Amino acid sequence: MQAIPDNGLCYLNGVFGALADARISVLDRGFLFGDGVYEEVPVYGRRMFRFDKHMARLGRSLQKVRIGNPLDAGQWLSHCRQVIAAQASDDQLLYIQVTRGVAPRDPAMPLDIPPTVFIMSRAWKTPDAELRHQGVACITARDFRWERGDIRSISLQGSVLARQLSADHGAVETILFRDGYLTEASASNVWVVHEGALLGPPPGEHRLEGVRYELLRDLCEEEGIAFNLRPLPEVEVLAADELMLSSAGHELLPVTRLDGEPVGHGALRGKPGPVFAKLHEAYQRAKATQSF
Repeated sequence: MQAIPDNGLCYLNGVFGALADARISVLDRGFLFGDGVYEEVPVYGRRMFRFDKHMARLGRSLQKVRIGNPLDAGQWLSHCRQVIAAQASDDQLLYIQVTRGVAPRDPAMPLDIPPTVFIMSRAWKTPDAELRHQGVACITARDFRWERGDIRSISLQGSVLARQLSADHGAVETILFRDGYLTEASASNVWVVHEGALLGPPPGEHRLEGVRYELLRDLCEEEGIAFNLRPLPEVEVLAADELMLSSAGHELLPVTRLDGEPVGHGALRGKPGPVFAKLHEAYQRAKATQSF
């Protein structure tokens, strides 16, 4: 079992302290109901990547679940920077969680209780060169999670079960389909390359609009790659020229095997393709200019 670091600084409800000493009430609605939302922000060289975009999405999630934003923009920035500065590693994944707060156990939303605010960060390494050069394996499954995938909810039991399906098969992700159409993976967005164009499912209630949606659109424009969001039937995903995953933790990864079969066609079958190569390089450049 991995030990909880006792020297990691976190923020909890107005107090900075050791992560191992942080405590919440057992009546916190995040603990009882998973009633809260979260964000995860990549940090490169102690600089947060697209922090404003992540905080905008946090605000949208809070609004959708009817939790008032407990901090203003300056407070969020200051608290996050203080947590980041206290960690030993320069590259980190910053985690932000807001729950509805502490109240007697009743599913109805209580009024006028202060939200629980928690911020922590952990050391993190970008995907290694071998993963980028060889690609990763994924499996497919029916999307059995709840309907509101557009909310970054801490209620992640469905995603946990979906991710375990891929872990059981030695794969890195489970790519999910609902009613025959691509939604996303258990913890990543999924991208299809067809005839040189990057395709993804449009935003909607069944999938989270990843922060990398806008980023990849911009990178495609820089690289002269066509970008299109539209419903993607499963048969089209299975016949893709290239497949990719994007997330805060994965950045951008090529999928080279799906359900045990090579992805792609011809000489590039089972190998990362040229669209991935261009976008990966563009992604690395963006990290240098969009972090603060």
